[in-house]
Amino acid sequence: SVSFSWKYHLPSPMACLLKTRSVIRFRGPETIKFLQGLVTNDVRSLENLAENRTTPSLYAAMLTPQGRFLYDFFLYRMLHTGDRMEIYADVDKGVVDELVATLKKFRLRLKVDIENVGEDFSCWQRFGGNASDSCTRPEKSEADSVAWKWIRDPRLPCLGYRGMFPSNITPPLFEGDEMKDEEDYVLYRLERGVAEGSTEIPKGDAIPLEYNLVGLNAISFDKGCYVGQELVARTHHRGVVRKRLIPVRFAREGARRGSEVIEGGTGRRVGIVTTAAG
Repeated sequence: SVSFSWKYHLPSPMACLLKTRSVIRFRGPETIKFLQGLVTNDVRSLENLAENRTTPSLYAAMLTPQGRFLYDFFLYRMLHTGDRMEIYADVDKGVVDELVATLKKFRLRLKVDIENVGEDFSCWQRFGGNASDSCTRPEKSEADSVAWKWIRDPRLPCLGYRGMFPSNITPPLFEGDEMKDEEDYVLYRLERGVAEGSTEIPKGDAIPLEYNLVGLNAISFDKGCYVGQELVARTHHRGVVRKRLIPVRFAREGARRGSEVIEGGTGRRVGIVTTAAG
């Protein structure tokens, strides 16, 4: 038995270290060109950050040539002295080595350095309560010179703020913030029907539109070609998505990944549990 509507938990603002996420750094004059041909979003929007003509971060995915999901990315363009182009990617820690190896295969002769810097940097999330409204002016930290700060989550306003910080500093927090475990963020996110990472969005199998990546601002339909673009564009323009990821609350304990969801009365199978928490 499941319920498809309920009141979301609205606790006070919370912050947590995302231990399941790691960081990849891209450096080089052809970084934008390289990523633009690989991921689903328009990476050119990360250019001209110093002139404030761009977004500070974006959410994107990398797909198979058949248009199936492989990896998700939160991409950040950081301000540094000089003309160095550096983009940092918040990625699923469980596949980071595999992802770096895959990216290097696509690099060919482009001038891009790709490095796993997960030991040096950490990913954080600030969520709950009025977190989506109260972070517009973060407190200064010792890392302001390289623009390490909370940035509005590019997926949905209700998810609050995301941040990438050097591992040797504590992120700037706000009055009333509670430090929580990552499990609290996962439950908060699942209540809103948002999957994240290559486990919750099955790698090599998931169709991006079925996992709501359009609604999560992960796909641009104006940027031109990228790996897997043809199937995504065709599905979108046909307007037919036969399955959707949605949040459900079970009336009893025991639901786990892989459990079938059965319609009461008819016994008809209407879905399968992809992720469960709480």
